[in-house]
Amino acid sequence: MRYQSLLVTALLAAFAVACQSPFGTAANESAGVESLQRSGVSAPAMDRAQLLEDLRILAADDMEGRLVATAGSERARAYIISRFEQIGLEPIGESFESTFEFARPNGWSPSTTGTNIIARLRGTGESGRVMVISAHYDHMGVRGGEIWNGADDNASGVAGLLATAASFASTPPQHDIIFVAFDAEEHGLQGAEAFVANPPVPLETVTFNLNLDMLAMSQERILWAVGTYHYPALIPVVDAVAARSNVNLPMGFDEPTEERGADWTHATDSGEFHAAGIPFIYLGVDYHPHYHEPTDTYENMTLDFFQDASETVIDFAREADRQLDMIGDASGR
Repeated sequence: MRYQSLLVTALLAAFAVACQSPFGTAANESAGVESLQRSGVSAPAMDRAQLLEDLRILAADDMEGRLVATAGSERARAYIISRFEQIGLEPIGESFESTFEFARPNGWSPSTTGTNIIARLRGTGESGRVMVISAHYDHMGVRGGEIWNGADDNASGVAGLLATAASFASTPPQHDIIFVAFDAEEHGLQGAEAFVANPPVPLETVTFNLNLDMLAMSQERILWAVGTYHYPALIPVVDAVAARSNVNLPMGFDEPTEERGADWTHATDSGEFHAAGIPFIYLGVDYHPHYHEPTDTYENMTLDFFQDASETVIDFAREADRQLDMIGDASGR
């Protein structure tokens, strides 16, 4: 994903003290429903237990760190597809799987096959605009005999994507939504690059990308919204969701700077959408000691925060769906 400077980490800690969520860390089982009700949407509560189960399974040792083109990646892919089917999503074409070839920059092999997992949920309207909700499912594999489980990076994002898909399956969106679990993000955003280069729908219809990368580890209960510097029309969307959220939802880390790790614009898959002129918001937590370490395990996550953050993700996706025509008009898409 991305690296973070010590200076920004210190600023983050100061910010957390200043704006600590009044909800604390106690889970509120009705918080998701209340948030959606305040936003004018009637939807069932997020299944908080299923969210944790998805995280636990995807970050388990038998997934072997989900390195691209390995047996562990194949097992993770099978699980994600089974959940897509259970939720009621449909493939675009004959299969949920979309393969692509790329060359690994470290020269391990001349060409590697990655596999994106793509599903669609049709909206109730007829505008023709499409939202893409994405999260990468690959991680670092096994290194030095240790499994790098990648619970936060990025089993958490995939679990949040699944919870969002389940919510929309229960209460359909206005616009078509494509849900994508990208492969090979850790090798240079390869899955997202392949998707944008060969999209399953005309690229001009893709109006917005909501990308989820690292949702499960924040002692400060901070979930960053990245992208409004580039697309200021999205500021009211973030503000509306932040006002209802049980986690802190500041905007930032998207302005050009020479400081290493302080601009996350191209740090994850949403960068490929931005490069194609597609507005995006990337939701994710800041650097923490378990990032890209074998200690990034289910047991080390802040699970109450993760549940609340995932409810915020769902609310954000619904707000974006409601305002997708505004987003498209503002960006000329």
